[in-house]
Amino acid sequence: MQAARLRSAGQMSAEEVERPRAGPGEVIVRVEAAGICGSDRHMFRGEYPTALPVTLGHEFCGIVEELGEGVFMLRPGDRVTADPNIACGHCAACRQGRVNLCANLEAIGVTRDGGFAEYVRVPQGQAIVLPRDLDPVLGAFSEPLACCLHGLDVAQIKPGDSVAVLGGGVIGLIMVQLARLAGARTVVLSTRQAPRRLLAERLGATHTVDPTEGDAVEAIRAISGGGVDVALECAGVPETFAQSLAAARKGGAAVLFGVMAQGRQVAVEPFDLLVREIRLEAAYLNPHTHGRAATMIASGQLDLLPLVSRTVGIESVPDELAGDPRQGDVKVMVRPAG
Repeated sequence: MQAARLRSAGQMSAEEVERPRAGPGEVIVRVEAAGICGSDRHMFRGEYPTALPVTLGHEFCGIVEELGEGVFMLRPGDRVTADPNIACGHCAACRQGRVNLCANLEAIGVTRDGGFAEYVRVPQGQAIVLPRDLDPVLGAFSEPLACCLHGLDVAQIKPGDSVAVLGGGVIGLIMVQLARLAGARTVVLSTRQAPRRLLAERLGATHTVDPTEGDAVEAIRAISGGGVDVALECAGVPETFAQSLAAARKGGAAVLFGVMAQGRQVAVEPFDLLVREIRLEAAYLNPHTHGRAATMIASGQLDLLPLVSRTVGIESVPDELAGDPRQGDVKVMVRPAG
């Protein structure tokens, strides 16, 4: 089969590899759609811990085609999404229910072969059945949505709150919709790209800000009457991290969600956080939220297809990850041939 394999930092190719076989308790999924994530670019550049060599792709949807010994939860022909994060279940974090912090965490598309391939091997407990008539592109949004739901759980947005979303990529645009569904009365999205601001307004943002036209924090404070209840950092860059802290009102919260390159550091003034009593939180991965995400997608509560900018084949993945996202791109989907 064809797969996009990361061999070392900056060295990736689409190549022919042996099709995987299902082991005990596993299924083989024929990949229908897989999303390119910002984390994939970090892995390509060596900025995020990854097993090598490995087939990337942790956001995917497909059809179960082969059952391993002992599989009882799935049937051939099931359309599934897969929670890529495989916790050990016995370390201290797992015993506390914090499976995203598992000391022995494995991840499909990170430490074991993933969905930028025609077929992928998935433990049955990681697969979640989707409606057979669901567009597989929507199914591939389950993983990023699951992570966003954890971010919303951490943020604790209440009806009537004001929220700022810093970053207008796919995560920021999903967060806009989730914040409105959570009851936020004001949702401000800040991003440089005009098409993303227009899309955010279509998806529920009450206001948008162009940070190139002035001080984004001052604009957010003016809109929200002095600062927002919750600021969601969704870009993973030092500038938006600093903005999230500054945009929160006294007693408000800033949630670090975007993935910044490993080793990057940001200056923080502890006195400022202290006297404003800012709740600084971080939200990592998708503990116990993937099933919720799949249910939400199947219900049609979110508008996700407008977030898909382009569709490419497996052979294009190395070039996509080697370059910066194109102007206006939100989510690029990989659709294996056949």
